[in-house]
Amino acid sequence: MNLKWIYNSDNINWNELSNLYKIAPLGDKKPNDLKTVFSNSMFKCFVYSDNILIGVGRALADGIDCSYICDVAIHPKYKGQGIGKKIVNKLIELSKGHNKIILYSYPGKEQFYSKLGFDMMNTAMAIFKNKEQAREWQLTRKT
Repeated sequence: MNLKWIYNSDNINWNELSNLYKIAPLGDKKPNDLKTVFSNSMFKCFVYSDNILIGVGRALADGIDCSYICDVAIHPKYKGQGIGKKIVNKLIELSKGHNKIILYSYPGKEQFYSKLGFDMMNTAMAIFKNKEQAREWQLTRKT
């Protein structure tokens, strides 16, 4: 498979990216919101096969202390081919030198990230805009 990797968001079709998140499925993310969050992210990976966006990920980073990997999504037809692993590894590589690299995963994906070097955190906390949905998706729980 011939993949094209892009590390900037200069010519991204935000509607295509929005659709990828829907079918991945990682939720309904609006094209203009995606443009904002990717533009504000220090590191990003877009993966294409035959000019079709099949994988994506980004990292918010401050350049020294913290890099937060998020929004990794793979087109359903391309899952299980190691593309997600390559995206995360590239974001880890780009984040080298930071004191910590953080991510949170959906329940059931912890083993995947553990194999990539991530350890479980004991004290991670979050405030979600939609607390009920976060609890429904088992991203958070009451303390």
